[in-house]
Amino acid sequence: KRIFCPGVCLPAYLCPPFDLTFMHTQLLETLFWSGMFVVFYAYLGYGVVLFACVQVKRLFSRSAPETTILPEVTFVVCAYNEKDWIAQKIANSLALEYPALLIRYLFVTDGSDDGTDAIVQSYPFPAGVQWQLLHQPERKGKIAAFQRAMQYVQTPVVISTDANTLVNTEAVFNIVRHFGDPQVGAVAGEKRIAMADKDDASSAGEGIYWKYESTLKKWDAELWSVVGAAGELFAFRTEVYEHVPSDTIVEDFYLTMRIAQKGYRVQYEPGAYAAETSSVSVAEELKRKVRIAAGVLQAVVRLAPLLNIFRYGVLSFQYISHRVLRWTLAPLFLPVLFFVNIALATRGLPLYKWLLLAQVLFYAAALAGYVLERQKMKVEAFFIPCCFCVMNCSMYAGFVRMVRGNQSVLWEKAQRSV
Repeated sequence: KRIFCPGVCLPAYLCPPFDLTFMHTQLLETLFWSGMFVVFYAYLGYGVVLFACVQVKRLFSRSAPETTILPEVTFVVCAYNEKDWIAQKIANSLALEYPALLIRYLFVTDGSDDGTDAIVQSYPFPAGVQWQLLHQPERKGKIAAFQRAMQYVQTPVVISTDANTLVNTEAVFNIVRHFGDPQVGAVAGEKRIAMADKDDASSAGEGIYWKYESTLKKWDAELWSVVGAAGELFAFRTEVYEHVPSDTIVEDFYLTMRIAQKGYRVQYEPGAYAAETSSVSVAEELKRKVRIAAGVLQAVVRLAPLLNIFRYGVLSFQYISHRVLRWTLAPLFLPVLFFVNIALATRGLPLYKWLLLAQVLFYAAALAGYVLERQKMKVEAFFIPCCFCVMNCSMYAGFVRMVRGNQSVLWEKAQRSV
C-alpha cells in the first residue's frame, strides 16, 4: 500500500503520518513560548542577566575617578502653569547645598498664563543668588523652552529638573562628582514617587515599578551606561549637548541617549533624587503614559542606529534589552499569548490550562484594581497587575498617536496628588 507523502511516494511503513493538527499545535507552542520568553526577559530576565554581568565585571574593574573640583552649574527649571508648585520649587532649589557663587538658576515659564512667571519675579531671592526668569507668552512646549534656556548657559554643567518635583539638598554635590571621569557625559538622578494613603492601585504600582527601575539603572551604569535619563532630574556636560528636534516628545530620554550614542557614559546617582507625587487616578496616569509611549516609540525610530549591536556593543545590548523589547515586542506578545493559550488549552493540554488560569487571574486582578480605585478602595495585591496593564495599554494608544502624528509636544499635564 502506498500513501502520499510530501514530495515523494513511499510505502506506508516508511512514511510518517502527515498530521496537520500536530504541526499546528507545534507551531502554536513555539509561538507561545517565544512570546513568554520575550515578555519574561523584557521585565525580569534582563535584570537577572544584568546582575550576573555586573558581578563578573566587579571582579576585574576599578573604581571610576571622581572630581574634587566643584564646577559651575546651571540649574534649569521649566514650568508651565505651575502656580501651585513654583514657590515651593524655588525654596527647594535654594536649599541645595552647593556654593552660591557656583550655581545659577534659570526659570523658564513660557506660555504660562496662571501667574507662574509673576510668582518667580516677585520671589524674595536672597542677596548673592544668581537667578534669571525667562518668560514669553507663546507656548511651544518643554523642549523649546529648554533649548531657549540653553542659549543663556555659560557653565560647563547643566542640571535639569521638573517644576513639580522636590530635589534632595545633596543632589548637586552627588551629581557633579561623576564628571571627574572624562567618559561620563551625563548623570541621571533617581526618580521617586511620593505616595499618600489615598493613592490608587496604579499609582502604588508605579512606585514599586520605579524602585525596580532604579535598581536596573544602577546596574546598567555599573556595566556601562544608563539607557536614558528621566526628566525629573538629570545633568550633562554643556559641551556634549546638541540641538534636539523641536517635535521631540520625550526630550530627556532622547537627549541623554544621543550623548551615549557619541560614546559617553550616562552615570546613575541614587544620592541625587527628585520626588514627585503620583497621579490622582488611573485615568490621569494613563493619560501621562500614553504621551510617554508615543514619545518613546518616536525615539526608537530616531535612534534606530543604536540597534546595531556590532557598532555599539554593550550599549546596544542594554538599550534593546532594557528599553526596546519592553516598548515593542513585549506589548505585542501579550494579547498573542492570551489567545494562543486559549487555543492550546482547548486541545486538552493540562499545562496550558493552568497557564491560562494564571493569565485570567492576573488580568482579573488588574481589572479589580481599576474598579476598586473608582470606588476609592485600595488593595495592595492589585497594585502591580493594574500598573502593568496600564503601562502596556498605553503603548498601543501611544503607537496610534505616533502613527497619526497627533501627539503634540504641547501635552496636557496629568493631575497629581497634593
